[in-house]
Amino acid sequence: MNWGLVGASNIATEHMIGAMRANGGEILCVFSGDESHGRNFASTHGIYEATTQIDALLSNSQIDSVYISSTNEKHFPQAMAAIEAGKHVLCEKPLALSVADARTMVDAARKRGVILATNHHLRNAGSHTAIRDMIASGRIGKVLSMRVHHAVFLPLYLQGWRINDASAGGGVISDITVHDADTVRFVLGEDPFEVCAISTASGMSSGVEDSCASVWAMPSGAQIMAHESFTHAFAGTGIEAHGSDGSIIGRGIMTQQPVGTVELVTQSGREGVPYSAHSLYSQSVKRFADAVSGTGTPAADGMDGLKSLAVAEAVKQAAAAGKRVRVNYGH
Repeated sequence: MNWGLVGASNIATEHMIGAMRANGGEILCVFSGDESHGRNFASTHGIYEATTQIDALLSNSQIDSVYISSTNEKHFPQAMAAIEAGKHVLCEKPLALSVADARTMVDAARKRGVILATNHHLRNAGSHTAIRDMIASGRIGKVLSMRVHHAVFLPLYLQGWRINDASAGGGVISDITVHDADTVRFVLGEDPFEVCAISTASGMSSGVEDSCASVWAMPSGAQIMAHESFTHAFAGTGIEAHGSDGSIIGRGIMTQQPVGTVELVTQSGREGVPYSAHSLYSQSVKRFADAVSGTGTPAADGMDGLKSLAVAEAVKQAAAAGKRVRVNYGH
């Protein structure tokens, strides 16, 4: 597969370029609005061409697929341009800034006959797959509740627009709550229908929230309690699923690396749960490539991106309104 990068980003540098090449991909061009940055990025990573004109990248007939990792407010117009050009699209989360725009993207990709996928990396982790499989096989009985704690300290080099620019899609809800929504949807196989939330600016951000706590109601009756933050340097991360017959405790697994522990707790005692330690991003690229070739499906498709965005959007609305909000999936 031949790739074009829309955005000369940190995530492309740290994870995606290696994942593409590990799956046999070639990166032919990178688009950046900053000519000097794009040129240096291409030189550093051995990419054939850099451009400041996205049309130049999209008109390259040798490019099969584009990976979009620009700032959040650019995802929608850039993805729509790529879809119109007949390119397959793997887009970073959130898929767009609104459910309505995400729906437009999904519909456009379907009509154009191209693959649209969302790069929700956590569902590609072996740890999360192991949790999903245990729940599905009934190891903890009926799921009563889940707790997701994804409160971290946002590194200085990632702060910028994420902590001070609402128009660019900044804030912890767009950055992390959307990931947790996708994780819960993935491991439980159902979609939240109502949420309540409180958000705050607890010291890092300006003009956007940097911490949020929310509770989500599920069709099965399970309650989800989620906490996301940019300001917690020592809290650690994890996900817990508590059922009628046992609990699953994941520690240190809400991360970009295949690390952390998973433990099953039942009447019989505690036992560690093994899981595959493969690269989350390599798995995401492989699943995307399989979908493009017609031999599989993306790990998270456009509808997954839309639905996880819808949950995050409802959390933001609930925090602003101070009341319960129904999740609008744009049906």
